[in-house]
Amino acid sequence: MFSSTLLAIASAALVSAHTVITYPGWRGNNLITNETHPYGMQWMYPCGGMPTSENRTYWSTQGGAIAFQPGWFQGHATALIYVNLGFGNEGPEFNRDLRGPPNMSFPMVPPFQLLGPTKNPYPGTVCLPQVPLPVNATVKAGDLATIQLVELAVHGAALYSCVDIIFAEPGDPRIPIVNETNCFNSTEIGVADVYTLTLRASGQGNTTTSGAARALQLGGSALAHWGYLPLVLGGLWAVL
Repeated sequence: MFSSTLLAIASAALVSAHTVITYPGWRGNNLITNETHPYGMQWMYPCGGMPTSENRTYWSTQGGAIAFQPGWFQGHATALIYVNLGFGNEGPEFNRDLRGPPNMSFPMVPPFQLLGPTKNPYPGTVCLPQVPLPVNATVKAGDLATIQLVELAVHGAALYSCVDIIFAEPGDPRIPIVNETNCFNSTEIGVADVYTLTLRASGQGNTTTSGAARALQLGGSALAHWGYLPLVLGGLWAVL
């Protein structure tokens, strides 16, 4: 993992470009644009083009904090955030020594929306102080896993960042200490719940009359391809 000093430098200097996981660690600096990645590495599933870390971060078997800086390009005042967990290290990633989890689709928290003050890059940090394990997950000290942070833009593209962890019993001194310097919520960034409003139930015809439904009616039976439309409502979601 990055040292705390290097992570702080990377976070401060490059947060306006993509996302940086500030706690409990980060797989590595994937804020890179080059000939191989002309649009940046973070667009690459599952972990932004980075191989699995050899030096893993310890994390509690009962869950713990996750903090990140959601720097973004100009032009995106909102984004959706997903936090997933992948178990093990047997997936098809890069090489047989650094494979990573075979499945990164175990959600840890409900998806939520970020609300920026403007369309400029997000000016701050988000802290989730107690993220649980996925539903029905059972782990023990020494098990390997990867936490995946996904930031979904309004145009549908996604950014990926990961931290590779090894589980430890609660209170293990190897688990990084959480404090106000590495896990805090900036007042400039708001959050909102994500809800689903049914516009047409399964097996029914196009009978909706809402404004959103009318906007989707591009002619003929276009809405027949849409069973549900996710809408983000305005109530703030308390992460503390």
